[in-house]
Amino acid sequence: MKAILKYFFLAVGATIFAYPFLWMIAASLKPEAEIGGLGLWSSSFSLSSYGTVLTKIPIGRAFLNSVIVSLSTTTSVVFFGSLVGYALARLNFKGKQALFVLILFTMMIPFQITLIPQYIMIVKLHLTDTYPSLIVPTMMSAFSIILFREFFKGLPQAFIDAARIDGCNELKILFRVVWPLSRPTVITVAILTFMTSWNEVLWPLIVVRERSLMTMPQLVTIFTIGGEAESLLGLQLAAATLLALPVIIAYAFFQRYFVESLTSTGLKG
Repeated sequence: MKAILKYFFLAVGATIFAYPFLWMIAASLKPEAEIGGLGLWSSSFSLSSYGTVLTKIPIGRAFLNSVIVSLSTTTSVVFFGSLVGYALARLNFKGKQALFVLILFTMMIPFQITLIPQYIMIVKLHLTDTYPSLIVPTMMSAFSIILFREFFKGLPQAFIDAARIDGCNELKILFRVVWPLSRPTVITVAILTFMTSWNEVLWPLIVVRERSLMTMPQLVTIFTIGGEAESLLGLQLAAATLLALPVIIAYAFFQRYFVESLTSTGLKG
């Protein structure tokens, strides 16, 4: 009976959390007159809203831009975060604790404080309306460094000592020994970074004005609030669905590693 009740409440909770997304997808397929209802079913589903979105805005180009920016940011965050995390976890050098405290301190600073200085730097470097303006400011993440550090500290020292005896330097140890053992953490950092980069809209709105370089969140935001959607809720929901699907699909494939990493590092809740 306890198991039945547990799974019942889990099913109810999952339905409550998933219903808004299911409603968004269903409403994007309904005629405009039927969107106001809370039900999922309609007598005349169609893809007309998606067709209109694809013809009104260059959603394909924006999707490519978001993929380029998100993958570049994710790769750099995983690479540099693992380097710094390994150094803080396994190497001994002067100032290591002070450096770690400084990294923690950067997480307490609201991004609004650094927004204007970053924009001024981008303008001074003549990087506005370019891919580097979207990628360079997010190439490192304090959260990824802390996550890698906590995981690397829990690895058995015997593996690292054995690699050193075999003649591996620190970089070889990281890439050939530590990385294969930390696949869940790598995937978790990659998922979180990809989601954050994919959903970022404020920074692209500031540094990019050319339509051919706009990311999907930026273009969808301009489409929905800039008047191009003509206040039609179906078009807005179709654009939002196209924006959310890549992240949902990516998480569905890698959720097992995501949960495993959060459990092993103690970052739960």
